[in-house]
Formats: sequence, C-alpha cells, structure tokens
Amino acid sequence: MAAESPNRLYGAGAYVDLKFSRWAQIEAEGRWLRFNQFVDIYQDNYVIGPRIPIHHFGRFTPYGKALAGFSNMNFELNAAHGRFTTVAFGGGVDYKLSKKLTIRCADFEYQYWPEWLNSSLSPYGLSAGASYKVF
Repeated sequence: MAAESPNRLYGAGAYVDLKFSRWAQIEAEGRWLRFNQFVDIYQDNYVIGPRIPIHHFGRFTPYGKALAGFSNMNFELNAAHGRFTTVAFGGGVDYKLSKKLTIRCADFEYQYWPEWLNSSLSPYGLSAGASYKVF
C-alpha cells in the first residue's frame, strides 16, 4: 500500500505554447515536483494538448486546456517507481506585459491518473510564471 503524503509537493516547471492561429494552439508542459518530499515521494509530469484562449480583456487572456501524457512517481523510501497515464484539465490567465514577455498570473490544473496501482489518483495544482516569445 502506498503512503499518503501529508506534505504538498513543490517544484519547477516549463511550458511551451505553439500558436498556429487565434483558436489553434498547443501547450506542452513538464513539471518536476521534488521539493517538500515526504519519505522520498515525488512526481514528474509530461503532458501536451490543445490550449484554447477564451477572450482578450485588454492585456489579460483567460484560457482553458486539455492535456494528456504521462507522469513518473517515486514511492516511499525509494521502494518503487512507476509511470502512469495522465489526463489533465485546467485553465488560467496570461497577462501580456510586452510584445515578447507574458506573465502567467495563475494556471490551475486537475490531473487524473486512471490506472494508479489498483485505483486512480487525482492530483491538482496551481502554478505561475513567465514566458518569452521566441518566434
């Protein structure tokens, strides 16, 4: 039986948004939740999928997303390690600071791992950050 952590995990993440048109966008994310571990339990997430901007409110753009991929999880005291299918739904708000720089004010994500051991797992999280437009 896997231990349940009383601690919230924290970590670093990175995302890439590809914008083909106003409505055709793809987001890819990686998260490495390695800080504040309880008995060596941690998660790494890798997901990709469509990102839909809802509407522009001045410099603010709320969006929704539906992503899929996989997550790696290390179990207590390094007893086991597994890879699990991950489906994620979420959304947030971006603030366009300049032509090249965008602040991600908030990004909420609810994940569903349909085959986690003999059950399922539903982690969720909140993140914030910044992006720089390359092209």
